[in-house]
Amino acid sequence: MIVWVTGGAGFIGSSFLLRQVPRAPSWRFVNVDKLTYAANPRSLEAIATRDNYRLARVDICDFDALDRLAAEEPPDVIVHFAAESHVDRSILGPREFVRTNVEGTFHLLEIARKHWRPSLGADLRGRVFHHVSTDEVYGSLGDTGAFREDTRYDPSSPYSATKAASDHLVRAYARTYGLPTRVTNCSNNYGPRQFPEKLVPLMILHMLVRKPLPIYGKGANVRDWLFVDDHADAIWTVLERGVNGETYNVGGHNERTNLEVVDTLCALVAKHTGVSTEELLALKTFVADRPGHDLRYAIDASKIERELGWAPAETFETGMDKTVRWYLENQAWVASVQSGEYLKWIETNYGERG
Repeated sequence: MIVWVTGGAGFIGSSFLLRQVPRAPSWRFVNVDKLTYAANPRSLEAIATRDNYRLARVDICDFDALDRLAAEEPPDVIVHFAAESHVDRSILGPREFVRTNVEGTFHLLEIARKHWRPSLGADLRGRVFHHVSTDEVYGSLGDTGAFREDTRYDPSSPYSATKAASDHLVRAYARTYGLPTRVTNCSNNYGPRQFPEKLVPLMILHMLVRKPLPIYGKGANVRDWLFVDDHADAIWTVLERGVNGETYNVGGHNERTNLEVVDTLCALVAKHTGVSTEELLALKTFVADRPGHDLRYAIDASKIERELGWAPAETFETGMDKTVRWYLENQAWVASVQSGEYLKWIETNYGERG
């Protein structure tokens, strides 16, 4: 069984690979990753030399390169994590989001259609195209309610619009060509190895050097927070027990305002470093809100819990504590990312590899 994991050197993909490569030694995992700014192969050093793992430096927007890889490593399963994902970047420069999230997904679907030949009646047992998406495709909620799998799409940002488009492409290929697909839409992920442009690692790292903690608007925006390892296990559960053609929402049951997240992180960093909580709280700085900032997201994950038996293992408190401790204990990884040194390391170690 050959599993392509696109974007496997990124935040969520690396968590998935670190957990599953050792657990499934009879499966071969091919990490298909362009290695953009947010991808760090050093996150995968624990599995880099395993016989059932390979990193293939391939851009999913390059169909010919994907096709050559498919000739070498014909995929039975494709788990598609690769995406441009930072909303602020999508507002400043949406072109790359359209290219990667829409065109890249299209190329992967075409690879699956070409090599699996579903419309020609090929045996598709064991074949799965698993598309990993976001709750942002659903738009914004009011004070009550939660996103269900049948919630109408209403994306607000260029990022969420491109993810919505890729979701629709995946479902269209299932209906038109009979491609065996599964889709998951998850809430906000956090945890170890997250690139520090995102809220949680940004706040932690700013606290350590006493830099201001920038918070959009009044910090009232609400998100459902999901520990990254719980998300990785949910993906594996869907691969093992999910049904083709189905969508599963994945959430952590942890709704918090951004302000509550920052306050929690201040308390945890203070606890683990001996700095006073008040000193860190004083660093909070409110800045102008970003355009189209959705007020509230909340996931109804009852379907995956009821039908597949998955549930998050971490609470908000335990997951955030693990996250803070990881960043404190992995300062070499942090320094490499902050200095950009990891990009030079990528070019030295992977520049000529495919």
